[in-house]
Amino acid sequence: MAAARRARDPRAGFRRPEAEPGPAVPQGLLRAARKSGQLNLAGRGLGEVPQHVWRINLDTPEEAHQNLSFGAADRWWEQTDLTKLILASNKLQSLSEDVKLLPALTVLDVHDNQLTSLPSALGQLENLQKLDVSHNKLRSIPEELTQLPHLKSLLLHHNELTHLPEGFGQLVNLEELDLSNNHLTDIPTSFALLINLVRLNLACNQLKSLPADISAMKSLRQLDCSKNYLETVPCEIATMASLEQLYLRKNKLCSLPEFPSCKLLKELHAGENQIETLNAENLKHLNSLSVLELRDNKIKSVPDEITLLQKLERLDLANNDISRLPYTLGNLSQLKFLALEGNPLRTIRRDLLQKGTQELLKYLRSKIQDDAPSPAGEPPLTAITLPSQARINMHAITSLKLLEYSEKQAAMIPDEMFDAVRSHPVATANFSKNQLSEVPPRIVELKDSVCDVNLGFNRISSISLELCVLHKLTHLDIRNNFLTSLPEEMEALARLQIINLSFNRFKVFPSVLYRMGALETILLSNNQVGSIDPLQLKNMDRLGTLDLQNNDLLQVPPELGNCTTLRSLLLEGNPFRTPRAAILAKGTAAVLEYLRSRIP
Repeated sequence: MAAARRARDPRAGFRRPEAEPGPAVPQGLLRAARKSGQLNLAGRGLGEVPQHVWRINLDTPEEAHQNLSFGAADRWWEQTDLTKLILASNKLQSLSEDVKLLPALTVLDVHDNQLTSLPSALGQLENLQKLDVSHNKLRSIPEELTQLPHLKSLLLHHNELTHLPEGFGQLVNLEELDLSNNHLTDIPTSFALLINLVRLNLACNQLKSLPADISAMKSLRQLDCSKNYLETVPCEIATMASLEQLYLRKNKLCSLPEFPSCKLLKELHAGENQIETLNAENLKHLNSLSVLELRDNKIKSVPDEITLLQKLERLDLANNDISRLPYTLGNLSQLKFLALEGNPLRTIRRDLLQKGTQELLKYLRSKIQDDAPSPAGEPPLTAITLPSQARINMHAITSLKLLEYSEKQAAMIPDEMFDAVRSHPVATANFSKNQLSEVPPRIVELKDSVCDVNLGFNRISSISLELCVLHKLTHLDIRNNFLTSLPEEMEALARLQIINLSFNRFKVFPSVLYRMGALETILLSNNQVGSIDPLQLKNMDRLGTLDLQNNDLLQVPPELGNCTTLRSLLLEGNPFRTPRAAILAKGTAAVLEYLRSRIP
């Protein structure tokens, strides 16, 4: 038994661990790490890494000298090599070259320390797949780091880097590279060899140009060059066929490139530049684009070809020099958010801009019809005057399947309106901009046909059960009312895809929405919602747009980052501190990625 107690790993040499100073790391943690292969020492105030951490797989454990017998659970000689070491959020100013004693490491996380340099021995960790040294004080990277054959993720953001090793292109298996918030003035031409790179973040540096060779990154899906000094973008970038998200905000661009090959580009963010013209050539190939952000530029006009972007969901043109819009913009059927404030628009009244995207698009569509000559021989619109003086547009009911009684300041909808549609099923009912204090009870008579109901801009304080039986409803607009809650019975609206609850008085997120699986868009801005449940939101696998702007959210749960179906998440105007405005400005994908990085 004594011989067993003295047995040592042959790699350990003749070093006597008994002579070491007392460990700063609890033995229980080390014991667990030998079994799991993972050791988390984050946030322990460490000024240096204790030697026995580097030698965890070499030295005989302390408990081996104390136990006279070993059960199956205590066979320290059967230990697992350390594969994951987390040293984040400590006070480390350097890493020992002894890091090479952990050759099995696949993950090394040293972010949020005070490192000014990295040991060249890192180049010997040939199994390393993820290295996070962000939020330190690094001024340079050792050339040896470029020799890691299996490295997939390299996070170097928030350091003081002024240059990169020319051999960077040797990291051919790299998929994620974050160099944001450094002092880089140029990029090595060897970047062109990073053909497996999927995400590249160069934001917040001092780049004046990008190498044309960057277009050789055929796997790149996300490229962030925000907050640099770029005056042009190489035209070769337009050949990057895999690119899905391109961030060019806060540069000095005077124009956009053409994008003939970017068929998969979904988000283009180029706000806060000096772009003066938006050409048809810039837009016509972007068939997949869902977000186009061009706010705070000097754009004077919008080409008619913008209507080719049929998948566009979010268009931000705020604070430009646009004086007129093409009316055909109203034909963008997927558009959920259109920002135009801060433009000298002559053809659109300011109060119309404040009524929201759908009203604006409806107005633009109406102007298309006004401009178009009416077909020869079409009968005039029929208006029947009934005793109540309600003008019933039978042409709208029979041809457009539209029942409209809006902008009348009426306290109730006249019975004659419902009588008129008994034998003519309608798909749309618009009762907006009245003085209704309740949902019209006779709306239940539309249950077998109506798909779209607009009750916005009224005085409704509760939703009646009559609304909950409209089983074909796909679109419900109840914005600008006095609602504080929704009835659980609304769960029966199994086809509802879009609900607009903006400008009401909700203090909590209506729980019934979590159970409405068909919902694709929830607009809940300008309420007083204080919290959301990310786990229930994650189960809403069709939800693509969630607008929670101008509410009372004190915090954004990190788990919201797992809601990967979200294409548009709007959180501006809430009192939370993180994510910061700079993160929000980068768009939905960046916000979700940030939140995921904060999950404990």
